[in-house]
Amino acid sequence: PRGLGAAYMGPNPAGDGEAWVERLRAECEPEHHWKYRREFLLRNGGEESREEEGAELRRLISFSMVWANHVFLGCRYPPEVMEKVMDMAAGITVTNAPTHTLRDDLVSKVKRRISSSNG
Repeated sequence: PRGLGAAYMGPNPAGDGEAWVERLRAECEPEHHWKYRREFLLRNGGEESREEEGAELRRLISFSMVWANHVFLGCRYPPEVMEKVMDMAAGITVTNAPTHTLRDDLVSKVKRRISSSNG
């Protein structure tokens, strides 16, 4: 089975090209999301990141999920984390990404509406 639990299983011989990244796809991850998260992983996965069970690999997987959650689900994270993942994703162009209305946008829209109706 695939998924994050299975992501660290099995040997990962040096020189396996891009095969190491295929083990990292979550079982229920849509193809469209995986295409871009896979690109993120490949761009940022140095040799040390490819070691099975390694801290670098776990960190890379976490950053890739944060980035994918932000792009595809509209999740937000602390500014330092967002800056890090956006730097890591520089140059990745996602097509047909959904647009999200953020809570802060809704609150400011309501505040503007209230202040204009009071004036």
